[in-house]
Amino acid sequence: MKSENKKSEPKMDADSLFKEEVFTDHQTGTIRRLSPVKADGSPDPARQAVYLGEAHLMTSAGALPLTFEIQAASLGEAAEKYGIGVKAAYEQALAEFQELRRRASSGLVLPGAGATGLEGMGGGAACRPVACLRAGCPAAGS
Repeated sequence: MKSENKKSEPKMDADSLFKEEVFTDHQTGTIRRLSPVKADGSPDPARQAVYLGEAHLMTSAGALPLTFEIQAASLGEAAEKYGIGVKAAYEQALAEFQELRRRASSGLVLPGAGATGLEGMGGGAACRPVACLRAGCPAAGS
């Protein structure tokens, strides 16, 4: 049992370490620079720094964090490209949200459309929810 636990323990790759620095203008958002380092903490010039932008999208359910990579060679360039990254991350989050809403709405199970155990609930077999939405619903008497 102990050998199974050892195999599932997370292990950091000492050859893939980064030092993280946070930059902000206290107005728009945050840029994180991940600078590559060697296992001893010294800079690793063989690898490129990674820039991540962060922003928050305010929704009725609260703040939705947006994190996105910025393709840049310097902090100044990352700051210039920040707005483009926020817009792309916002559009992606909106598209994902709309897809989730579409999936949720198409997964509705309506009584009478294959549901069992509702036969004695009134309305009889003549009333189907989809038919009731149209004119001429047998249960409504129209």
